[in-house]
Amino acid sequence: MQRYSRHTIALVILAALLTIAVSLPRSDSRDFRIARNLDIFISLIRELNTFYVDEFDPDKLITSVIRSTLNTLDPYTVYYPEEDSDDIAFMTTGQYGGIGAMIREDGDLAVVTRVYKDFPAHKAGVRAGDRLKKIDDKSLKNYGASAISDLLKGEPGSEIEITVERLGRDTLFQIRRERVALKAVPYYGMLDDGVTGYIRFTNFTRNCAGDVRGAVKSLIENDNAEQIILDVRGNPGGLLNEATEIVNIFVDPGNEVVSTRGRNEQFDAVHKTKNKALDTDIPLAVLISSGSASAAEIVAGAIQDLDRGVVIGQRSFGKGLVQITRPLSYNAQLKVTTAKYYIPSGRCIQALDYSDRREDGSVGNIPDSLISEFTTRNGRIVKDGGGIMPDIEIEPPLIGRLATKLYVQQYLFNFATRFYHDNPDIESIAQLTAREDIFEELIAYLAENEFSYTTSTEAALDNLIDAARQESYYDMHHETFSRLRETLSSDKATDMELAREDIIRLLLSDLAGRYLYEEGEIRMMISDDAVIEEARTALSDRERYTTILSPATGSTSIQ
Repeated sequence: MQRYSRHTIALVILAALLTIAVSLPRSDSRDFRIARNLDIFISLIRELNTFYVDEFDPDKLITSVIRSTLNTLDPYTVYYPEEDSDDIAFMTTGQYGGIGAMIREDGDLAVVTRVYKDFPAHKAGVRAGDRLKKIDDKSLKNYGASAISDLLKGEPGSEIEITVERLGRDTLFQIRRERVALKAVPYYGMLDDGVTGYIRFTNFTRNCAGDVRGAVKSLIENDNAEQIILDVRGNPGGLLNEATEIVNIFVDPGNEVVSTRGRNEQFDAVHKTKNKALDTDIPLAVLISSGSASAAEIVAGAIQDLDRGVVIGQRSFGKGLVQITRPLSYNAQLKVTTAKYYIPSGRCIQALDYSDRREDGSVGNIPDSLISEFTTRNGRIVKDGGGIMPDIEIEPPLIGRLATKLYVQQYLFNFATRFYHDNPDIESIAQLTAREDIFEELIAYLAENEFSYTTSTEAALDNLIDAARQESYYDMHHETFSRLRETLSSDKATDMELAREDIIRLLLSDLAGRYLYEEGEIRMMISDDAVIEEARTALSDRERYTTILSPATGSTSIQ
C-alpha cells in the first residue's frame, strides 16, 4: 500500500477539523456546503489510497483535481505547488536562475531559439539553432521542451554541462548558471526622423516603471526627442502598481489611473499618480495590439481616458481582472482573481464573462446590449466591454501563405542557422540589409531540401476534381483539369518572387536576432512597421494630434 504524500496528510488533517464543522447543525450555508464537499473529497482520496487496484501518485492526482476545479473559474486563477514556485517569482520579477536561453521542441530533441546577450548561454558559446542532446549525463531525446527547460534552470552559481548538435557535429559546453533578469525595456532609441523617440516595453515586472522612466528621460534629455512612442504591443501585463507609475511619467500627481472592485471590500482600491511627472506636454502615442493585456491595457486606457496621448493599433485583449498571490500549506501558492479593474472614465475593459459559462464550458464575449458608453476627460466617447479600442485603428499586415509556411515549418529558421555560421563577420543591420544574395541563397537551400507546398488554388482544384469524380464529370473534362493543373504548377515558379518581400522581412528579423540579439531583432522589425510609421506621422502633425484628442472626433481606421 502506498504511503500518504504530504498533500494527502494535509487533507486528512483538514478532514479532522472539518468533522467539527459537519457535526454542527446542518444548513444550506455556503460554508457548510464547502465543508461537506471537502469531507467527501478527502474520504474519496482515503478510499482510493486503500483499495484502488494499482499504485498511483497522490500528489499528481490531487494536483490534477485542484487544477481541474480552478479551470471552471477563470484562466488566471492558478495553483502552484512548491516545485513550481519559481514560476511565480519569474512573473513578478522577470528573474530566474538559469542560462538565459529560449527553447522549443524540434523532432525528438529541443532546439535553442534565442540566447540573451551577456548571460551564461551566450558567454559559453551556445547559439540559436543548437539542438540540445544531453544535460550532464542525461539524454534529452523525447524529453519535451518543458521538462528540458526545468533541467536548464537551477540555483545561480551551480554548474551544468550541455551537449548540443550544431550543423551535424556535437559540441560540449560547461555553463555556470546565473540570475537571469529579462529586460522590461529591451530597446529604446530614436527613429530615423530624428525627432521621434521609440520605447519597446515588453513586461510589467518589479521596477519596470523605472526602466521606462529612464528611457523617456534619456530620449528627451540626451537625444532631444520631440515626441514619444511607447510600444506595448504583445505586452501581457503584470504588476498593477507599475502601471500606475508608468502613467505617472506623463501625468502629474493626483490623477486616478485605475480602481479595483471585488466581492470582498478589502480589494476595493483607487490608484492615483503620486509623483511629479517627467513630461506632461510631449506628444505621446501608445501602440497596442490584440496581445496587449492587463497592466498594458491600464496604461493605454488611462492615457486615452485622460486625453494625454493617442492610442494606435488594434483592439487590445480585454483582460480587466486583478490577481493576487496567496500562500497555501507546504509552500504551495494560489494566484487568485480578486477584483475587476476600472480605468479613469469608469469603464471596465474585461471582454469575457467567466461567471456565465455555457453548458459546454465555453465563455462568451460581453454582449453588445450590455456595452456602455463613457467619456474621457475632454468629453470623447469611449466604450467598455472588450479591451481598449485605439484612436487610430490599423489592421496588421497579412503575411502571405507561402511566407507563413516557410516560417511555421522552420525553413527560414534552419536557413538562418546555416547562414549565421557561414557568415560570422556581420556586425550591423546595414551589413545584413546590404546582402542582396540572401534571397537567392534561400532559394537554393529550399531546392536542396526539396521544399514543396500546395497552394490554396491547387487545394481547391483537388476538391473540385473529387467532386467531379463523384458526379461523373471528371472523365468528360479530364484534359481541361490536366491543363489547369499544369498551369497552376508552372505558376508556382513565380510564387517565391511574389512572396519575396514577406519572406525577406521574416528572414532578416531572424538573422538580426542571431547577430545582434534581442535588440537587433527589434531594430530590424521597427525599420519597416506600418503602425510605428502611422504613429510617427500622427505625432508630427500637431493639428491632427490635437483634433484626435478633442471631443466628438471619433476614432479613425486605416486598412
